[in-house]
Parts: sequence; structure tokens; C-alpha cells
Amino acid sequence: MPNQEYLDKLQHRQNYRNLWHTDLMRTIQHDPPYCCLAFWCGPCVSYLLRKRALYNDMSRYVCCAGYMPCSGRCGESRCPEFCLATEVFLCFGNSVASTRFLLQDEFNIQTTQCDNCIIGFMFCLQQVACIFSIVAMIVGSEEISEASQILSCLADMVYCTVCACMQTQHKVEMDKRDGKFGPQPAMAVPHVQQMSRLDQQYPPTAGYPPPAYGQSYYPPPPQAQGYPPQASGYPPAGYPPAGYPPAGYPQK
Repeated sequence: MPNQEYLDKLQHRQNYRNLWHTDLMRTIQHDPPYCCLAFWCGPCVSYLLRKRALYNDMSRYVCCAGYMPCSGRCGESRCPEFCLATEVFLCFGNSVASTRFLLQDEFNIQTTQCDNCIIGFMFCLQQVACIFSIVAMIVGSEEISEASQILSCLADMVYCTVCACMQTQHKVEMDKRDGKFGPQPAMAVPHVQQMSRLDQQYPPTAGYPPPAYGQSYYPPPPQAQGYPPQASGYPPAGYPPAGYPPAGYPQK
């Protein structure tokens, strides 16, 4: 029975908000050679990925990354390389899942609904194949036995494919962690903005170049530009017109 700490980790993992760099559906497109390597040599890839997830520091190694009851009880501190090799060959599925949990807890990565559906389909197909095998043994029908063999073969193919995609997903995420996709763009710090004050001659520079020495932000007032014009003939002759104001208009 899992302890309370393990249950707390599962509950806390549901609140993660980051996403994998690539989901399971696109791992083959992202790195086809590595996905093929993980399909044909899954345990070797699992060994390399776990070591890389630990930053090549095997002194940090714990069996199944500390997520299983046997973790810390297998003498990992004396020979971590041998214990990791034993884990990936004898408990291959657990080794892949443990590396996945290790990365998720380190980078706060959630599992998307699409990934959950793929992983759930893999487990359901294995259970159906197991049930058909048991029924075939009890009934002794050749048709059911053939169907169970086909289902078992299909379940194994799906299992190997999903594990290969998961390991490629882990590899891509660690490539991102190690900066193999280039440096991450840094967010620019916005300029410090100041509030206008009544004693300022011009507003503060908020993203605009400051005025030159002796230059003001605002144009000179109209009076400084010769307004109203002082040219001759102003006001025009005959202004105001005769008979203005009209009769009966109150005088001041």
C-alpha cells in the first residue's frame, strides 16, 4: 500500500501547469531516428535517459527514482550502475514511468488529455488481451485462443510503441533543458514609468526619447507665432458693417 508521501505527490502532480515540449503524437515527427532506437533497444535508451535525467550524477540514483516501495532498499549506493541496468532490463515499464515522473516533478509538467488517452488505451488493451488468454485456457476454443494471441501481439506492439514515444518525449524535454534548441528568449524589462507632476514643464519620458537641451515637448503658444497677425489691413475695411448692431439691440 503506497504511503502518504506518495499519495501527496500524485495529488500535487495534478496541479502542474507546464506542458511537454512535444506530445506523444508528435514525437515520431520530432525525432524519428531516436524513436526507432527507443523502439528496438528500449532498455538501453532507458538506462541512458535515467542517467541523463540525474545530470550524469549516479550518486543521486535511487531504484525507480524513489516512486516504488523497493526504492532505497536495493543497495543502490554501493553499485548504482549495476542496479540501474537491472532495473531497466527486469522492470522496463517501471523504469520508463519513473523517469517520466522524475522529469514531471522537476519541471512541473502535466500530462495532457491526449497523452492520458494513449497511455490508458495501452493499459486497457493489455488487460483485454490478458482476459482473452484466460478465457482461451478455460474454454479450450481454438478461435478464442487465436483471438487472444492476436490481441496479445497487438498489445505488445502498442506497448513498445508507446514506450518508445514516451522515451523520445523525455529525450526532447532534456534537450530543451540542456539548451540544445538554442537560448530561450529573455523577456525585456519594461522602462520605469513616472507620473506627471504639475511642476514639470513636460511629461516624463515613457518610452520616447528625451527632448534636446532647450527644446520643449509642446509647440510654442500661438501668441509667440504672431497671432493675431499684425499685418496692415487688419481688420478689413468696412468692419463692422453699417447698421450693426441692429436697432432695438440693448446697449451696454
